Amino acid sequence: MLDPLIQYTLHLADNSLILGQRNAEWCGHGPVLEQDIAITNISLDLIGQARNFYQYAAKLINETVPKVSPNGGDLEGATEDTLAYLRKEREFKNCLLVEQPNGDWGQTILRQFFFSRYQYLLFQQLQHSKDEQLAAIAEKSLKEVTYHLRWSSEWVIRLGDGTEESHKRMIKAIDELWRYTGEMFVCTEYEVRCTKDRIGIDVTQLKEAWMNKVKEVFDEAALPVPEKVFMQTGGKDGKHTEHLGYILTELQYMQRAYPNCEW
Repeated sequence: MLDPLIQYTLHLADNSLILGQRNAEWCGHGPVLEQDIAITNISLDLIGQARNFYQYAAKLINETVPKVSPNGGDLEGATEDTLAYLRKEREFKNCLLVEQPNGDWGQTILRQFFFSRYQYLLFQQLQHSKDEQLAAIAEKSLKEVTYHLRWSSEWVIRLGDGTEESHKRMIKAIDELWRYTGEMFVCTEYEVRCTKDRIGIDVTQLKEAWMNKVKEVFDEAALPVPEKVFMQTGGKDGKHTEHLGYILTELQYMQRAYPNCEW
């Protein structure tokens, strides 16, 4: 079993990597050039965050765990590349929300808004973590996430309170994605242990502030906030939807086809 701090760091990295990979699928396909560039830059920000977290996780693994084999994997000599390219689906700890398909532009925007608001609240507190490296990454990333949140909020309002067609698509996006938002505020065992050590954040305490912002934006966008929806969970413990396997197939293809290849 991996140390809780390592699991927690991988969770943070996996969230950013998978959402960054999802957003990268829009490169060259955005509705207008300006927004094509915007979503691609957000993807680069997220992948940059992932790199920082993976580098720290690899350092922790190599210092504290000479050889670890979770789910049959071998993390000996871990690097940021091996953690991104050589782990299997059950070894990834990202939230289910970030692996959901892009759908149309409205669904992509809503997914980004939901996660950016969560990440903004998380990094606000994580920058005060007892772990100096996590705190530094959070502080640096918060500047980027602030922009991600503002950009996605404006688009939710524009589409929700736009045309009849854009409003209808946003309603559909809510129906598709809302069921995956609850997991963000459910603590796993490794999150609980890191919180007790004043390293991690108690995500249950973020839900109210997250919901208040969602209600504020949804009200301006003339969108309804769903009630009594069963929440899907499991991603943070390695139990994913079928979508993650397809993401990893594309993401990891080169490294698995040509082991140890470098640019």
